[in-house]
Amino acid sequence: MLSLDPSGPEWDCPLGSKDLEEEGPWGGGSGLPPTGCFPGSWRQDVGLDCKGSPEGAEARAWTVYYYSLLQSCLQQAGLPETQDRGQVPRTGCPGAEVTLCVLGSPSTFLPVLLEGGVQSPGNMLLCLSPAWLMKVPAPGQPGEAALLVSKAVSFHPGGLTFLDDFVPPRRATYFLAGLGLGPGRGREAAELARDLTCPTGASAELARLLEDRLLTRQLLAQQGGVAVPATLAFTYKPPGLLRGGDASLGLRLVELSGKEGQETLVKEEVEAFLRSEALGDILQVAVKLSGWRWRGRQAWRLHPRAELGAVVDTVLALLEKLEEEESVLVEAVYPPAQLPCSDGPSPGPGLAVRICAVVCRTQGDRPLLSKVVCGVGRGDRPLRHHNSLPRTLEVALAQCGLGEEAQVAAVRQRVKAAAEAALAAVLALEAGLSAEQRGGRRAHTDFLVALELNGGLCLEACGALEGLWAAPRLGPAADEAVAAPLVETMLRRSARCLMEGKQLLVVGAGGVSKKFVWEAARDYGLQLHLVESDPNHFASQLVQTFIHFDMTEHRRDEENARLLAELVRARGLKLDGCFSYWDDCLVLTALLCQELGLPCSSPAAMRLAKQKSLTQLHLLHHHGPPWPAPSLHAVPCCPLESEADVERAVHQVPLPGVMKLEFGAGAVGVRLVEDAPQCHEHFSRITRDLQGEADHPGIGLGWGNAMLLMEFVEGTEHDVDLVLFGGRLLAAFVSDNGPTRLPGFTETAACMPTGLAPEQEAQMVQAAFRCCLGCGLLDGVFNVELKLTGAGPRLIEINPRMGGFYLRDWILELYGVDLLLAAVMVACGLRPALPTRPRARGHLVGVMCLVSQHLQALSSTASRETLQALHDRGLLRLNLLEEALVPGEYEEPYCSVACAGPSPTEARLRLLGLCQGLGIDGPSYPVAHFLSHFK
Repeated sequence: MLSLDPSGPEWDCPLGSKDLEEEGPWGGGSGLPPTGCFPGSWRQDVGLDCKGSPEGAEARAWTVYYYSLLQSCLQQAGLPETQDRGQVPRTGCPGAEVTLCVLGSPSTFLPVLLEGGVQSPGNMLLCLSPAWLMKVPAPGQPGEAALLVSKAVSFHPGGLTFLDDFVPPRRATYFLAGLGLGPGRGREAAELARDLTCPTGASAELARLLEDRLLTRQLLAQQGGVAVPATLAFTYKPPGLLRGGDASLGLRLVELSGKEGQETLVKEEVEAFLRSEALGDILQVAVKLSGWRWRGRQAWRLHPRAELGAVVDTVLALLEKLEEEESVLVEAVYPPAQLPCSDGPSPGPGLAVRICAVVCRTQGDRPLLSKVVCGVGRGDRPLRHHNSLPRTLEVALAQCGLGEEAQVAAVRQRVKAAAEAALAAVLALEAGLSAEQRGGRRAHTDFLVALELNGGLCLEACGALEGLWAAPRLGPAADEAVAAPLVETMLRRSARCLMEGKQLLVVGAGGVSKKFVWEAARDYGLQLHLVESDPNHFASQLVQTFIHFDMTEHRRDEENARLLAELVRARGLKLDGCFSYWDDCLVLTALLCQELGLPCSSPAAMRLAKQKSLTQLHLLHHHGPPWPAPSLHAVPCCPLESEADVERAVHQVPLPGVMKLEFGAGAVGVRLVEDAPQCHEHFSRITRDLQGEADHPGIGLGWGNAMLLMEFVEGTEHDVDLVLFGGRLLAAFVSDNGPTRLPGFTETAACMPTGLAPEQEAQMVQAAFRCCLGCGLLDGVFNVELKLTGAGPRLIEINPRMGGFYLRDWILELYGVDLLLAAVMVACGLRPALPTRPRARGHLVGVMCLVSQHLQALSSTASRETLQALHDRGLLRLNLLEEALVPGEYEEPYCSVACAGPSPTEARLRLLGLCQGLGIDGPSYPVAHFLSHFK
């Protein structure tokens, strides 16, 4: 059962005025902060005043208090004191950088702040006072405002913090605040969060909904399928979102016409509820108030189930306190589960376990369990975060005698399912709300805690649990940081904020496999302008501006770049960036960026990476420093333009070797050659069959049909997709490829994430990174193909653009990172907002379908319609790479079909069964063999 309140017996609390006050300015209280509560020494002469926004004495006292609280938290975590850098203001690039802003108690948000300092150094900012922020009207967006940060504590790796002033102020790209509607800073925070142009992780309006116990219970029971305590509710003028109670869900809703004269109705309803089967064998009920005003207030009483009169009297007393849209609840009090004690029966009261689950919104608005934190205490006393030490689920259950691995896994799975269902129900509710109801167009709930549907204390408890490992020599925490998924979401939403409305020129539209570009552009709010050779291309109708220009003759790229630059200027396009994901157009794009003064890797670097033999030969002579040098990863090769070149190459390059097109793509025309006659034969065939673009569009023949011979190296094949900015590696994703069908090299199968050992994975990433730097590729998203040999990684080729086929889709699905968004950010000169440690949320294993091998299946059992239907049902992941079922000697894959699983073994077995059922597996296309590398 998912309880929205602390479970187990509770004390009978009086309903005096003191119990109805909230604590602290963020909750809405007033007065001065406590004093003398921070043992420790740190500098007191820091500049906490914000120029232009003076604070009164009381507000100033709270700012000092929260600064001391931050220092105390850092001290206990073993982290250095905050350094004041206010004398030298940060200048930065306002409006062009990620700015994650948190306004609230440092102890509550410390896990988020520290994790943000790791994932986005210097961009996670804590404001200790609302006076450090200001709202300014947003041009062209009536009713909305930009949030500017004038002063903040910035967080950096290693727990380093700095007190910074920003001149000019930084524009927030994400805002998360402690909220309240009462007097004090909570209300100020709520006002700052309302109707912002930047994404916000909460709003007073959404918090008001989540703090309504009755509304959330009904939401979870009806939409989330989560069990909640049996409840009888008396509501006074209920909100429109509150639907009629469903007795079958254990919820009974009674609407009152007034707060007085309800004695008879209340008595009848309470009597029926106390006798109902919904209560089972429950012995006690609690009577409490529900609504935003009662957040954090202990306005409730506990009664034996048999005391009808006492329950009725308490309900009637509380009815007098109601305002519109508030409720009085009579609910079942469930005793803690009786777990077997490992030491036998105890003479005293048993132990109770309180389980809280922090769950976060991730890519695609999907909920993800982030952390489980538990408390253990006496079963006859209230169990709260602040009166119990935080524990992991495993330790808490073991303390209560439940230590078997299978039992703990079952409990964790049930907690995960309930927590994720709770957030899914909240997200579904929000999707139906207007911008006004949400508190702004960009206001969404990005995380919650599945126990009370609020985040503060539970987030703080998770931070305390992680802080157990802060002491020296105790080792790292047992699992991932609670705030990691939340910070990833903050970065993802910030990237959207930065890119919305950006004007980009796309050079080359590509084929059906790139349809996702146009859908994503619309989703991100990008304004695209397209240059394309095909005047009838479907994408011409999906962009702001379409420029028809024949780019097929790439040996004229320099001239074409000048002509295109003139066309762009003549149309008056004000571009933020220019990019391409299409192999043929990469050098042209770099030249065009140079003409227009837009960010891009240099044309020389693009030419070097585009021509395969040039890449290898350049790297072979790149011996460093620094060491290890890229030459360690290059493979001997020889360019071929004539039969004489072939004759010379067979004496220079060890055989067997690999022959391929210099500017080719999709492994078209690539072949293993064993001896000199095979080399001559293959060269003649390619020279005859693939002479120009018309012979096989889209594989680079616009550059000519020159070839190369390179040494064949044994080993497993891998793709490394990199994001580089300013020559720094921001992210890398490694995938594994299955064995190819020699003598050809068309891809057969793939697996992500890699199954390589961590050291080998790191070697692959560093090899790919060094090869890109060695060619001068400093900015962009690049795909590097390598083999892992007994002597280490060896380069196959560099594709100086985003990975093709299924790679962008898989990385987005598994890691929540969009390579397309990263590419367009780099193209605009913006550092991509990426997590530093993206973690895969599962495994994908896929196979390629070829028309030459699967024409019959693709026309019947595995038709496009069938595959799409299976994709829509979540049974496979389909990536369509070609439009038509046209067989040919030189072919690229038609599509990729993949299956997901919690392990590569499970994903592989699912895929194998699916391929056998669909007719994709067969004697001439043995899927089990192609998947054998992934065991």
